[in-house]
Amino acid sequence: MRRTATRLADGRELIYYDLHDGAPRAAPAPDRRPLDPVTSAPEVRRDPLLGDSVVIAAHRQARTYHPPPDACPLCPSRPGSPSEIPAADYDVAVFENRFPSLAGDAGRCEVVCFTPDHDASFADLDEERAALVVAAWTDRTAELSRLPSVAQVFCFENRGREIGVTLGHPHGQIYAYPFVTPRTERMLASAAAHHRRTGGGNLFDATVAAERADGRRIVLDTDHWTAFVPYAAHWPYEVHLYPRRRVPDLPALDDAARTALPQVYLELLRRFDRIFEEEEGAVRTPYISAWHQAPVRHPHRSEFALHLELFTVRRAPGKLKFLAGSESGMSVFINDVPPEAAAARLREVATT
Repeated sequence: MRRTATRLADGRELIYYDLHDGAPRAAPAPDRRPLDPVTSAPEVRRDPLLGDSVVIAAHRQARTYHPPPDACPLCPSRPGSPSEIPAADYDVAVFENRFPSLAGDAGRCEVVCFTPDHDASFADLDEERAALVVAAWTDRTAELSRLPSVAQVFCFENRGREIGVTLGHPHGQIYAYPFVTPRTERMLASAAAHHRRTGGGNLFDATVAAERADGRRIVLDTDHWTAFVPYAAHWPYEVHLYPRRRVPDLPALDDAARTALPQVYLELLRRFDRIFEEEEGAVRTPYISAWHQAPVRHPHRSEFALHLELFTVRRAPGKLKFLAGSESGMSVFINDVPPEAAAARLREVATT
């Protein structure tokens, strides 16, 4: 992998990740757009009843919203059509978000462009390009974790208008939070309670072991990774992916697990696209792909388990799972698809 850092016209950082090692890129193409310096100032507020952190980011109301393909800000720049990426081509590119939810002492937000092909999807990548994205996630996790204001790094992808995506180009994001997220806090609390109750057991290890022993919800089981639909899945189709050897974050993966990850991850994404294929023809299933990593400086960091949570809001052909009264008002999920049925379906649509 070759890494080349530069700056955009307003001072934001841009990093090119190229597939092959070698001499650095020729001087990166300059960003000639007349951009004003970024002055966003998101505010983090604490909910006194729930103890949750809420980010107030009013400037995001002006962010780019479903531009036409010839004005896509994530495509390579072309004559007369400059974008966020000044180069005429790239493999993978990462840059600071122009409309960040988190900035300055309140964290950092980055955009990860998986490919210059506007009409592609992560599932269309070959294993080499997917491995480059994993390398970029890993590099950015390590780099952002060193910032004194960052408490947790979150790599994720939202795909599909149904999810709320406003840019169709294949891309993901990285949030570097200045606090430990509420979901992670709940996991750590459950893990601590399990540790006390069992005299030292690890909850993540026990969960994966229980799913492998049961077998009904296993989707993939390889030498280095295990994927399953969780026993109490919140979403109609939801898969959790764990490395066989527990590690706290992406930089801690060993070479074998890192090498095997692109093939496993691509297989899961391609199966998601086949879930409703028989009823709807070729479709791209909307999904959220979320990498859960340990907080950077938490005292029990080593007890956390890196894992992926991949899920879709589509529950049936042409039907979406909306977060209505029970889910949004009381945080009690009601799932219409039994996890065992979801796992069976995801095994049926395996690549042949």
